[in-house]
Amino acid sequence: MMKRDYDYLRELMFEIEEKESHQYIFPLLMSQSREEQKKHHHLSLLCDKGFLEQLNDHVYRMTSAGHDFIESVRDGGIWEKTKVAVAETGGNASIELINRLAQGYLKKKIAEHTGLEL
Repeated sequence: MMKRDYDYLRELMFEIEEKESHQYIFPLLMSQSREEQKKHHHLSLLCDKGFLEQLNDHVYRMTSAGHDFIESVRDGGIWEKTKVAVAETGGNASIELINRLAQGYLKKKIAEHTGLEL
């Protein structure tokens, strides 16, 4: 069984965001390489959590929740703090928890710069 790779999920979301079209096409091949299998698995995980919507067998679009997730983890410093927090507490976390941790660090950063508690 393939494990979730949160760095890979984040990078995949950035890759999808950078596309000029609102649709991301990833064809399913009968014989996929290990990397293609990994991408397909992680696309499915992102769909499971509502960050992507699968429009047909090989076309995806990013949802509003997906855009929100990207904004939470975009800053490299916040992403690193989030990963460290997860690692220091046993290394196990759901994507929802990772998203909430990143949002917490983002809110803290905004508060430090503006003095406003969110």
